[in-house]
Amino acid sequence: MTQRMKRRMHGWLSESGMSTSEYAVGIMAACTFALVLLGVVRSDAVRSALTGIVQSALGLAG
Repeated sequence: MTQRMKRRMHGWLSESGMSTSEYAVGIMAACTFALVLLGVVRSDAVRSALTGIVQSALGLAG
């Protein structure tokens, strides 16, 4: 291996994974997405659509 290749490999190995701040940003993004999704699912339009889907599925099964 040349010195250049060794330096490049060392850079990749030493920077693998996420740092603590990146984990914090990722967790905040996931929580924000979960809250938005929860708000959408709790809306009346989505709730009635899901209820209709479940009722028709139970009607077809029974």
